[in-house]
Amino acid sequence: MTVFLGSDIFRGSGYGSGHPLNIPRIWPVIDICRAQGWLPDKDFEAVPPATAEELECFHTRAYIDALLDAEKNQALDEIRSKRHKIGTHSNPIYPEIYRRPATAAKASLTAAHYLISGIHTSVFNPSGGTHHGFPDAANGFCFVNDPAIALTTLYKNTSKKIAYIDIDAHHPDGVQDHFSHLKRMILFSIHEEDRWPRTGRKGDIGGGNAHNYPLPRGANDADLNETLTHNILPRLMDYAPDFIVLQAGADGLEEDPQSGLCYSNHGYWSAVSAFLDLKIPILVLGGGGYNPFTTARAWAGVWGLMIGQNPHTTECVPASRSVLESLHFPHRLGKNVPERWVSRLYDRQ
Repeated sequence: MTVFLGSDIFRGSGYGSGHPLNIPRIWPVIDICRAQGWLPDKDFEAVPPATAEELECFHTRAYIDALLDAEKNQALDEIRSKRHKIGTHSNPIYPEIYRRPATAAKASLTAAHYLISGIHTSVFNPSGGTHHGFPDAANGFCFVNDPAIALTTLYKNTSKKIAYIDIDAHHPDGVQDHFSHLKRMILFSIHEEDRWPRTGRKGDIGGGNAHNYPLPRGANDADLNETLTHNILPRLMDYAPDFIVLQAGADGLEEDPQSGLCYSNHGYWSAVSAFLDLKIPILVLGGGGYNPFTTARAWAGVWGLMIGQNPHTTECVPASRSVLESLHFPHRLGKNVPERWVSRLYDRQ
């Protein structure tokens, strides 16, 4: 009843030199899970890119056509580039600018249909979680807003209640802007205070159903747990959703270069477990994560949790270690890779 959705497109594509997302993130998770014996072929499903028509459930056709043209021509005219924010430093044109995000979106769309039908009750899409995208524009490294596509699919094809929970270091502005007024949906976000996009301040309820819990720079596992225990979980259980979409961005981990939060992966996994333990049909997405070593280990651990493994004590088998040792991280943090980044999934003894 649990499935991992992915694609080989993430193995050979990237945002281009110098971009924070020009790092290996998705394929190492797949390879580590396989090496650990956690991902037999029966539990993995490859997905194709979503069609333009499928993306239109959230994005405008003009924007989708701009992405298609940008991929085909590896360029976009100035008017559309400015209108859709395509071809900027944050949102560069690269060879798979349509196919890569459209594949992540297809996985989230497929996951939503699986939850609706009951074919699967828990689905993992680590390529998803691109929560900043707007209907008519790219935003914050996000070209296609796959959480929005999953939420739209769940909302339009059922009459049930939906909870969106986001533990990424960055506030999900693209999701809140579009869904925070809907009566059958509730949104929660724990993110770093005053971190880009600088939305989701304390007390911000969006259109009425958003609950934001910004944490200060340096917030740790105890702060994350307190926010979950005293704020989010009581409200969530009182709401009693029928579906959960969890954006499990890993950029709040202490050694991630794109935030000032200081979670260990133990605290991060405990947060994910809190939602898995509710036994509500759930889609778990990736999201931010800009250190390939910490991100790959964190997301491999998430899959482990979803299938009943214990990543908190998991050592890397030789094949997993080889995957981690092969990773390239063009950042000062990657110059002297600590032994623990390649020898085990968990951060601390």
